[in-house]
Amino acid sequence: MSVRQEENGTWTSQFWFRDYNGERRHKVRRGFETEEEAAEWEKSSKLDAEGSVNSTFAAFIEVYKKDMEPRLRENTWIQKEYMIRDKLLPTFGEMRMDEIESVDVIRWQNKLMAMRNSHGEPFSPTYLRTINNQLTAIFNHAVRFYGLRKNPCSRTTKMGSNKASDMLFWTKDEYLKFADAITDKPDSFCSFEILYWCGLRVGELLALTPDDIDFRRAVVSINKSYQRLKGRDVITDPKTPKSVRTVAMPGFLVDELSDWLQGHPVAHDERMFPFTKERMHHEMTRGCKASGVKRIRIHDLRHSHVSLLIDMGHSAVAIADRLGHESTDITFRYAHLFPDKQGEIARALDKEGRD
Repeated sequence: MSVRQEENGTWTSQFWFRDYNGERRHKVRRGFETEEEAAEWEKSSKLDAEGSVNSTFAAFIEVYKKDMEPRLRENTWIQKEYMIRDKLLPTFGEMRMDEIESVDVIRWQNKLMAMRNSHGEPFSPTYLRTINNQLTAIFNHAVRFYGLRKNPCSRTTKMGSNKASDMLFWTKDEYLKFADAITDKPDSFCSFEILYWCGLRVGELLALTPDDIDFRRAVVSINKSYQRLKGRDVITDPKTPKSVRTVAMPGFLVDELSDWLQGHPVAHDERMFPFTKERMHHEMTRGCKASGVKRIRIHDLRHSHVSLLIDMGHSAVAIADRLGHESTDITFRYAHLFPDKQGEIARALDKEGRD
């Protein structure tokens, strides 16, 4: 124990430890009134430094970060970090990992479900479920790798829902009204045309370069994604391996993009739309106000594209291939939009039985 009394009568505690990079670090604190206080500080600080489950939740988060950050896409970790900082640490930060009980989780859940945003609205069920899953993942990590006896989330009911209550989308007529309202800005018009008629994610759109467009074959190649991270423009791999794909474009869109690029030359390897998602949100709001069309999220244009394809009679397999999804995902998420196939089968069987 490295506790000593100073000439002025106060006590000092210090110790050495190795951090998770293997570097030797020194911690010291002075000014304790008693030897017992200095010794207790050393004991608790050592636990925190070691990442023990006897440490505070906040200290364990540093261990969790070192373990998980290298395994995740940069934007994925940033989203997790915001959630941990804003929604988990205020409640659990100073609590010891091995002393957090199920009742603490329940009280935290109740607090979040009662919270309201600046517009007086509660958090969405899907966001609540995402937060809940993040807390569960942290405790599972502690159980699996650091000897925590149990996950306090395991005995609680998950808050929120993993399925959005409403899926917003535009009909073709609604989109055409919106598109007509933003034709005064050709770059905005072309960007939304690609989103609606090709079903791209906004990050995929903002990463496009002229090299990705094959005008002769009328296809666009999706092989990267754009993110704005901490003030930096970052090009990453697409969301999933299946997201790497080639999307066929309708002929009119090929003509629109060709005309626009001829009037606004872009280097072959530069971004065609060198702006951010914030600019897209601004243009979405502007176009909705001008056209009178209901405001939806930019990502809902992807839902709108799926709705259009389903209405045109395309299969879940073909739609999934176009969007970079598994066909089971399309079937599950958009089942309510597909025709009543079970009803068609029953009616056909009824006809067979009556013949």
